[in-house]
Amino acid sequence: MTNAPAELEPETESPEPEDQTAKMSFLEHLDELRRRLVRAAIYVAIGFLASFYFSKDIYHFISRPLLAALPAGTKLAYTNPTDPFTLYLKVSALAGIFLTSPLLLYEVWKFIAPGLYRREKRYVVPFMVSSVLLFLAGGAFCYLIVLPQAYGFLVGLGADFTPVIKIDEYLDLTNMMLLGFGLIFEMPVVVAFLSIFGLVSAKFLLRNFRYGILAIIILAAALSPTGDAFNLMIWAAPMIGLYLISIGVAAIFGWRRKLKGLD
Repeated sequence: MTNAPAELEPETESPEPEDQTAKMSFLEHLDELRRRLVRAAIYVAIGFLASFYFSKDIYHFISRPLLAALPAGTKLAYTNPTDPFTLYLKVSALAGIFLTSPLLLYEVWKFIAPGLYRREKRYVVPFMVSSVLLFLAGGAFCYLIVLPQAYGFLVGLGADFTPVIKIDEYLDLTNMMLLGFGLIFEMPVVVAFLSIFGLVSAKFLLRNFRYGILAIIILAAALSPTGDAFNLMIWAAPMIGLYLISIGVAAIFGWRRKLKGLD
């Protein structure tokens, strides 16, 4: 009499191992961060050098939202002989950041990737495409919508006076706004990553919707160069829209986690 073969147990899929780099020590993580920052600085430097030749054209492009609101023929002013040179350096640096944004965001991904499982690393292409498009979309939204409205309001407010606007002060404010909107538009990508790790859910975002709106309004009031309700709405509206998109993104990734039994 032969013994019946033992019932085969169903094979369970073993968790995919992380890369060895995921087990780096704290100092090794700091060294990795340093390498990524150095590479990012090199990329920006290359973008700066490539943009410096076109710095005057870039300045004329950036100054259009303000000059369109000023009386015809008005030019921006400077009080230091070195201001124009500094201005062209700043606009070249700004252009270098936007020009090399795909490479900069790729370095961000490479710094995060060692802590992800292999199945999670397949998001590299969606991450790169969406983050670059959202960053550029944020800058474009600021340039086309926010800057004309904000500077139109400010110039109209001072219509009884003769405008003497310094180029460095204008550029510092404009650079902050362009880069700020580029980063704000990355909200759905950040939420997507937090959702992958189960740190944020659509339910959590919905439950705290009122607090999220309050935080957005406070942030918009802090960033807006004007204090009127119209310009505050221009700043807050896209952030509220991005918050709603982020809820949808979190819902999609939460659903995927449930399908995989991670929750």
